[in-house]
Amino acid sequence: DPDSGDNGLLLYSLVNNQMNEFDINENTGQIFTVSVAGKAGTFYLEVQAADQGTRRGTARTTVNVTIDSSSTNNIVVVVLNQKINVVERNIAEVKRVLEDKLAWNIYIINIYSNEFERKARSSTDVTYVKMIAFDEANQEISAEDVKRKLREQNSNIEIELEKIFSTAVTAAIEEAPADSATPELITTIVLSVLLACTLTAFLVYVLFTIKRKRYKCELKLWRVLITLCATDKNGSLKSLEKLEHMNN
Repeated sequence: DPDSGDNGLLLYSLVNNQMNEFDINENTGQIFTVSVAGKAGTFYLEVQAADQGTRRGTARTTVNVTIDSSSTNNIVVVVLNQKINVVERNIAEVKRVLEDKLAWNIYIINIYSNEFERKARSSTDVTYVKMIAFDEANQEISAEDVKRKLREQNSNIEIELEKIFSTAVTAAIEEAPADSATPELITTIVLSVLLACTLTAFLVYVLFTIKRKRYKCELKLWRVLITLCATDKNGSLKSLEKLEHMNN
């Protein structure tokens, strides 16, 4: 837009951004991720640019964003002592500082806090920025190399972040949290537990059946022995009675 004044001021926005996986810097048009953890595939974002004149002019285009889930091994998490809503508003500047000090391209995967309730987003003083670094050839930088360089540039990064947030900032490194169990893994675990319970119940039934049959066999054997002993005892008594009768 070649106009000057309000007519030349362009603001960018995402149209129908209902999933909140991405956001856009309204002044620069730079798109960044907000919450795409555990997701993969291609997302189609409709971007609008609008001037601020009395008769507002607009233009739209579609941006295709492809997320590759194979980069989990090189994820690095930077912890900032700032509220999550403040970090989200300034994430483009945070990204710029990281790229400038690390001399790599930085992709923000997710911004999150320990608070699960959305209403508490402005009250959390710790924010986690999950990212991946790429070199000029678009190759992933190993997590260990990124962490090493973050430690080397820590003081410089914090000085630049203080200028953005207008307050003292600490930027620490934290290991990426383990991903949540996938539905397939949960299903496998449940089926394994059910199978183990079934096998245990079957073994108990087999052992109980064998023990019961053994008990019945032993009972029959005792009955036979008792019968034989009784017969022998009766025979002996009869013999004694016969001897006594003969003596008389």
